[in-house]
Amino acid sequence: MNYTESARSHELVPSGDLSAEATQYLSFSLGAETFAVDIRHIREIIEYEEVTAVPTMPAFLRGVINLRGKVVPVIDLSVRFGRAPTEVRRRSCIVIVEVGDEATRQDLGIIVDAVNEVMEIDANSQERPPAFGAGLRNDFIQGIGKVAGHFVVVLAIDQALSIKEMAQLSQSQQWNLPQEQDANDRTGG
Repeated sequence: MNYTESARSHELVPSGDLSAEATQYLSFSLGAETFAVDIRHIREIIEYEEVTAVPTMPAFLRGVINLRGKVVPVIDLSVRFGRAPTEVRRRSCIVIVEVGDEATRQDLGIIVDAVNEVMEIDANSQERPPAFGAGLRNDFIQGIGKVAGHFVVVLAIDQALSIKEMAQLSQSQQWNLPQEQDANDRTGG
């Protein structure tokens, strides 16, 4: 992989045959756990910057950022996984990922506690996620790999950040707000 650096970001520019690099993953931390995403989904890594909140969006959507003139939604991956919101710290950053197919391709930012490294995880060394106890929806997990004696949860990023599912959640939240408002108006509250 070639890396092009700017003052505030690390843009990942793939070169050569991507199929030969299918086992490379970007690993990052969320709390005490290590996750990984196929490097082909990664566009760049930027320092955490203030995110502009968008009203009536689901809690996992922290807001949007301006990335070279393009509006990019920023997802709090921890909240998306049903956990407490990510507390921004010195090593926190936003990883820009590309999700969806040719017709629905979308860049999204995900907030992570820290980016660790690009690592190779052999597909044969990945285990299927357990049917219970993973603390994460099984459709979000591509597999669980063991690297240097530690487990790494390999994410099925297109599932974990499904545009269609997140849009449905957003719409249901928007529709619930006016109904609650109407109920308050009827009861005088």
